[in-house]
This record gives sequence, structure tokens and C-alpha cells, in this order.
Amino acid sequence: MNKQYRDRVRVSFGVLGPVAAWDPAGEPLALRGPRHRAVLARLIAANGRVVPLGDLVTDLWVAPPAGAVASVRTFVAALRRAIEPAKPPRAAASILVTSGPGYALHAATDDVDAWRFEAVLRAPAGVAVLAEALSWWRGPAYADFPDDPWARGARARLAELRLQAVEALASARLDAGRPEEAIPDLDAHVTEHPWRENAWRLLALALYRTGRQADALAVVRRARVQLAERLGLDPSPALAALESDILRQAASLHPADSVLGASVPAGPGPDGSAAQVWANAAADYNRIVGGGARARLDSTVGLLRSLAVTGGGGLVAARRHRVAAITAAEELGDPELTARVIGAYDVPAIWSRSDDPAQAAQVVAAASRALAAAGPAAAMGSASAAGSASAMGSASAAGPASASGLAARARLLATIAVETRGLRPGRLEEAREAVRLAREQDDPALLAFALNGLFMQTTYRAGLARERDAIGVELVDLAGRHGLVTSEVLGHLIRMQALGALDDFGHAEAHAEAADALAARHELPLVGVFTEWFRALRLSLTDPSAAEPAYRRAAARLDGAGMPGLENGLLDLAVLTVRLRRGLPATDGDYGPYEPWVRPLVLLGKGRPAEARQALRSTMDPPPDLLTEAMWSLLARAADALGDEEASARARQALLPAAGELAGAGSGLLTLGTIPPPD
Repeated sequence: MNKQYRDRVRVSFGVLGPVAAWDPAGEPLALRGPRHRAVLARLIAANGRVVPLGDLVTDLWVAPPAGAVASVRTFVAALRRAIEPAKPPRAAASILVTSGPGYALHAATDDVDAWRFEAVLRAPAGVAVLAEALSWWRGPAYADFPDDPWARGARARLAELRLQAVEALASARLDAGRPEEAIPDLDAHVTEHPWRENAWRLLALALYRTGRQADALAVVRRARVQLAERLGLDPSPALAALESDILRQAASLHPADSVLGASVPAGPGPDGSAAQVWANAAADYNRIVGGGARARLDSTVGLLRSLAVTGGGGLVAARRHRVAAITAAEELGDPELTARVIGAYDVPAIWSRSDDPAQAAQVVAAASRALAAAGPAAAMGSASAAGSASAMGSASAAGPASASGLAARARLLATIAVETRGLRPGRLEEAREAVRLAREQDDPALLAFALNGLFMQTTYRAGLARERDAIGVELVDLAGRHGLVTSEVLGHLIRMQALGALDDFGHAEAHAEAADALAARHELPLVGVFTEWFRALRLSLTDPSAAEPAYRRAAARLDGAGMPGLENGLLDLAVLTVRLRRGLPATDGDYGPYEPWVRPLVLLGKGRPAEARQALRSTMDPPPDLLTEAMWSLLARAADALGDEEASARARQALLPAAGELAGAGSGLLTLGTIPPPD
């Protein structure tokens, strides 16, 4: 191979979270669909060893279809184009190589985050190195493939290594005389992994060394209870010895550079370190709030709201911890607390497909239980005054519904509206009731959340762009007046989408720019995902030949963004819409959940009209989401091409309320052109 070319190739890969790849400048590479990423992830899991082609086929499909081998070769070819775009035409691949009966990934250890992470843990490492290594994690390892058998071993090994790294970092901080920095991470660590005795020991030792002897003893006793209740075990000799040493203030517990066993908590330092401020505040929270479950759960939800808007890893982590917080609240048997924990997670939602439908169903079920416990009057605010939780089941037991009870009901209803987006039957009435109750409470943040729920339910038929725009108008005004930054961003994005559907791209762009400005000022990186896709949509209308590269750049922003409900199938669908508007036939692609509505056109493109007609007639109505007009338009195109008057009339009838609008542009992502008026 040409040596100069080889020296330029330095792509890096990530599986400590969603599968991703970055070019030498650190920009994300577009890896196309889930199976393309599965091939890459499978090769990374093999640690450079050759994976036979037959094994890849078996790993990618439970029941491999005809042509599976050819499909894998196509996936490999597409990955090579993404990974080595500058490779000379006849040069052999240098990274994803063909070797004997299969393929292997030839990459340096430093170029794969999982390999690099394992290498760090094989050698002695200090605080800075371990902290950096843990920062490489963007979510669970191989997050795209939680149930795939081939990923289980690698995922389990990496998860265990991560737990060891957390404890190694805590130990390094203790050795460095910085116990206050170890406490927040260790406290979260033992909460999630109560069987880790070494973590309990380190947490108790860190508390002791910050002068918190009573808290250190309480931690050892918490560990004893957890081990006994969960595993039926007594504490290990090391943990029991630590308890004894704390009681007698043994000299062995004191590091050489401490005074009386209590290191002086460091201040923010001459550079005003934000990290140190956070560590000190978290340590004080642990000391003052203690183990109060209710206070901690209330605080946790506030933290998760902030975490959810920080980027893809934060969004994934917030979703995971949210369900744990709801479960913990329900276990305490306090319906009022449960309602608060569920309803306080008012993170703005802009996309009409859930990222995790199973989790959304869990949240909806919990919210429904909380509503049932509250009774029709939702007299939550006066339940405690009534002296018993049973008072919440009856309005008469607690008197008239209190303002806080009605606000809690509004939050639960809004939560249900947000979490059931894109589903049938819809929850429009719940969304409207949430808005009505929120208006009565004079609570701007509550009203903003309720309006978000109403927006999510305003996709129940085609042609609702003006209604969604009206919601965006109110959100921008309300949030702007009351300093609700994330809700103001949501309002601008809603208007960007709705005005795009109405072919008013000048004003839509103004709202995209406003959203970008707020995102830059307040560190909201996920906003740029939506505005970049919107600009690719605009470009597709003015310069179709440049649209596909723009869409691929936009798709790269989705890698690691933590939004599978948006990402899945979107790139190939967007490229398809450009092809169809240019009069080109539909081709095979990774269309994800949109495949049923694309299939008739793909079959037509292959010259198989009989199969296309059968697929058209068996296709169900599209789901009620922001792409419903686009899906109906795909069916209308196929019906017209096949001369199927019945299917054509069905699609045209569904699209009638949106006549004159741009099909799909209400998504802010793609369009199939103007929906024609009725004949």
C-alpha cells in the first residue's frame, strides 16, 4: 500500500456507549444503519481476530434471509467507504480487512476506546489517567445491541472493568489525600451496585478521612443491611475490621499527610475549578441531607433533568436512572412522592417517536397508578394533612382538591401525553386536561410541560402543522418571559418544524437560528442535531444534488446522541425522498420502522409490480407522528404508479387536511414535496 496514504489513515472507534467512529479530525463518521454498526461492533468485540463471514451472518440475523452473505459484504463495503474515504480505488483496505474466510479490524489499541480502556486498567494509573479513562464511557458498552448474544461477553467484561475503574479512581484519590472528591462517585456507585464490598469500604474510609466518623459508621452498617437482605451474606473480614478501626480511630486509617485523620477539604482552588466546587457541594449534600430517601429522590429528579439535556450519554443515563427513581419512590409506598418523582422529569421532547418504548410504557403505567391512587379529585396536596396515605384515594377524606394536588395531576397527565407519543389510541384528552389544569395553577413551568404533552399528541391526523405552530408560539412567549430556557428552545424547534410544513422557510430558519443561539449560550448540544437536519432539508429543496452529503453529515450528529427513536432508518429514508422527488426509483436501504411504507416503491423499483401491489394492500395506516404525511405520500405514490384507485383514494383522503403543505416537512427533516389539492 502507498505509505503516504497509510500514514493519513487514523480513524478511531467507540463501543463504550453507542457504536461510533471518528475521522482523524475527531468528526463523527456516518455508519449508516444498525446492521452496518453491528458488523463493526462484532469485529471490535473480536479484538482484532478474524470473524468468519458465516459467523457474521449468524450473529446479525436469528433467521438469516436469502442473500444474507451478499448483504454482509455490502455492509462491509459501505463501512470501508465511511472509514477510508480517501483510499485509492485499487488499494487494499488497511483497517477493515479481508482475511481468509472473513474480516478483521486492524486498528491500534489507542484507536478503539474499549481496547484503550482495558490497557489503562492493566497498568498502574493515577487519578488523572483513571478519570480520563472513565470519561470515555458514553453509555453502556455496545449500547446499540443490548440483547445480542455475541455482545454479551464483551459487554459483561467491560462493565466489570468499569466498576473496578470507579473503585480504583476512588482509591487513587484517597492515596492522593483527596477523599472529598471520592465521596460523590462512591455514594452513587454503592447505590447502584450494593454487592461491591470494596466500594462500601472505600466510601466509609473517605467519609472518615473528611472528619465524618458517624457517617462512615453509618455506611458500614448500611453495607451490612444491604448484603444481608440482598445476598444473605455477612460483611467480609475487611469490612468488619474497618468498622472496628473506625470505632477506635486506629492510626492505620490516617494517611501520612492528614491531621488527626481528617484531611482538610480543598476549596475551589486558585482557578475556581468547577469540578472542585461540585465535589465540595456534593460532599456537603451527603453530610447534611444524609440518607433521607425522600429528599434524595426529589433531588435526583432535578439532577436527571439537567443530565438529560447535556448530550447523548447524559440522555441515555437520565432515562435509565429515571425508571430506577420511580421504582424506588413506589417502593416507599408514598403516592405523593411517586407523583412528584414522575411528574418532575419535564425534559422537553421534540420527536414524536419514543427512544425506548418499553421504558415509556413503564413510566405510563406508574403514572396511571399514581393517578388512580390520587382519586378523581387528585387531592394530593392535603393528603399529608389528612394524616394518612389512604386519604389520597378519596376527595371527601381530604376536602376539596388542593392546588398542589391539581398541579400534580397535571404533571402526571402531561407525562402520559409525552410518553405515549406516536401511539394509537392517542391521549389527546389527557393532554388537553393537563393544559387546562396548568393554566389554572399560574405555574409557567407546569404550563410549558403540559403544552409539550399537547404538542406530542397533536399528530393524530395529517394537516395539524398550524395547531402545532400555535403551541410553539405560546411556548416561545411563555418561556421567554419566565426564563425557561429549554422550553423556549422547544418552542423555537416546534415553530421551525411547523413553518417548514407550511413552506415558510424564511421564518422557520429564524427559529432555527434562535434555537442554536440559546443552545450555544446554555450548553445544549442536542439542539444542533435538529437544526442541522432542518438545513439539510432546506438544501434538498434548493440543490437536490448536494442534499445527500448534507444528510450524511447530519446523520453523523446522531451517532452517540442517545436518540434511537429519531435515528433508526432516518438517513436512508431522507435520501430516498430526494431520489423520489428527482424521479429516480426507490432502492433497497435500511429504512428501520418506515420500511412497511417504503416497501411497495422498492418492489416497483425492482420491477416486481405484483408483489408491490400485495405489499401496498397489506400495509397498515401510518402511526400518528411527525412523518405521518410522508408515509401516506409514499403510499399514494405507489398506488398511483400501480393504478390502484382504492389505495390511492384512501391515501388522498388521509392527506386531504394537509393539502398545500409539504409532506413530511413538519418533521423538520425531509419532504416528498407539496401535497396536491383534491381533484
